[in-house]
Formats: sequence, structure tokens, C-alpha cells
Amino acid sequence: MARYRKNLPQLGRDLFLTDSGLETDLIFNKGFDLPEFASIVLLRDEIGRKAMFDFYRAHAEAARRHNRGVVFETPTWRASPDWGAKIGYTPDALAGANRDAVEFLSEVSNAVRLDKPFVISGNVGPRGDGYDPGDLMTIDDAETYHAWQVGVFADTAADLVTAMTMTNAPEAIGFVNAAARADMPAVVSFTVETDGRLPTGQPLGEAVMETDFEARKAPAYYMINCAHPTHFEHVLRERGPWLSRLRAIRANASTCSHAELDAAETLDDGDPDQLGEDYAALRRLLPTLTIFGGCCGTDVRHIEKIADALGAAGAKAA
Repeated sequence: MARYRKNLPQLGRDLFLTDSGLETDLIFNKGFDLPEFASIVLLRDEIGRKAMFDFYRAHAEAARRHNRGVVFETPTWRASPDWGAKIGYTPDALAGANRDAVEFLSEVSNAVRLDKPFVISGNVGPRGDGYDPGDLMTIDDAETYHAWQVGVFADTAADLVTAMTMTNAPEAIGFVNAAARADMPAVVSFTVETDGRLPTGQPLGEAVMETDFEARKAPAYYMINCAHPTHFEHVLRERGPWLSRLRAIRANASTCSHAELDAAETLDDGDPDQLGEDYAALRRLLPTLTIFGGCCGTDVRHIEKIADALGAAGAKAA
């Protein structure tokens, strides 16, 4: 049985840390080749498995140093049926890989033994590209597609499922409906362009409200990932009830657009100190933000700086 599925601890007042840009760290910093950007393949061999274990353990130790709980995503962003077929997995092997990913994080939890909560999220990526919505699915089609992976996670120790880098509202709604059908808490993380809008052009607030209104059961909360704080900070200055639904940030290290990042051959890891200050500013702007991590270009250094800045901001507020 999941430990937190019925009572997610990150819905309280305490601050939580997440992992950072797993795939970019593995590719650019650790030298691994990830077909289709799929980190799940590294669980198949000892060297890859150890590299990922070290990645998560380093983040858990950072959380320990800052006395924070963690919400860790399984390395399954590219482990849904379409992507699994592209990297050579049969349906049975892919289901086993998703289950193994949850067990893998349970192993990390047992090895680190944090005093604070260690929350495991089953990571679900978009059916298409994380930067381009492409041909939009209907809500029903999205529910059918994502129900397979969500259903696999429902039979594991995962505490919730999170749809990362969602580019459009219909796919997000379909995912949430699939989670409701499986009785799993769900989180939706939208990505935005440099103007703070989804890749479809829809304003972020509208996407959140549409998902809340149209989904069979509203998500536990929302997140923004795969965009730099300068791309969406102005959106958080808006007024509206939807802002209270936003609880987590996993920003990119780089200020580059998605198109620029897609074309880049080297890693832009930005300025970890400045990113930490940006996060502290976002937290002051929107106190309902309680979960903080990283996306493309970030690693444990950025998480440390984010935690430092949030701690300093908290001390000043006190």
C-alpha cells in the first residue's frame, strides 16, 4: 500500500524539494546516451542504475541538510506506450519497467531514511513532444492513452501520479480523468513559453481553470516545469482564484526558449545562485508555493542554492 496516497504531506505548509533535470544531467554531465530522452533504459544495467541511484541519493541528502521532505519523480517520463515502443519495449516489459522505477525509488528511500516525508510520484510524460503540442488529442483519447501507465502505477507503492510538461489542456484533463478512474491523486504540470502561455497559446490561468472545471475530479495541485522563472513570473502577478491551485515549480536553468534549447548542442546550466534568488522571489510573490525542484539544465547544485535561498527568505520573513 502507498504510504501517502490518501493524505499527501506536501499539501501542508512545510516546504518540499524535488529532484532536478535528470535527463540533462545524465546526458551532458554524466555522458550517458538516452534514446528518445528516455532515462528508464538506465534501470536495465548496473552502471546506469548506480548513476541514477547516486542522482536521487544526492538530492535526498540535500533535503536532509535543509530539513525538508522530498517529492521524487520516477524516471518514466518517456515510459508510456508510444514512447516505450520507440525504444524497443514490449508492453509487458514496459509495465515491468514502470513498476521497477517505483521500486527503485523505494530502495533510495530505504537507503537514505529521511526524517521528513519521502513522496514517490509516478511520472507521466506527454504523448507527443514536451515542447510542441502537435496534433491535439481529445479528452477521451488522452484518458485512454494515459490510463495504461496510470493503471500500472496504481498497483505500485507510488503515492501519486504527475503529468509533466503538459502542453495543452485536453491532454491534461484526459490524464486527470485516467487518474480519477484509477483512484490515484494527480498533479498536472504545464510548460509555458517565454510569454508565460502554453505552447498552444492558451494563458496558464485559463488552462488551470479549464482542467479544474472539465476534469472528473480536480488534480491535487498544479505545477510549472520546463520554463525559466523569467518566462512566467509576470503571470504569477495576476489576480485570480487559479493561483491558489499552483503549488510547485520545477524551472529550467536556462533563460533560452524551447526552440533554442531544442537546437542546443551544449548544456546551459545558467546561474545556480540567481536561480535560487528567483525561486525565493516567486515564493514571496505566491506563498502557496511549497514544492521546489528543477528541470532542464539543473542538477543538485541548483537544488542546494534553491534550498539556501528559500531558507534565507523564510528567516527574513520570520
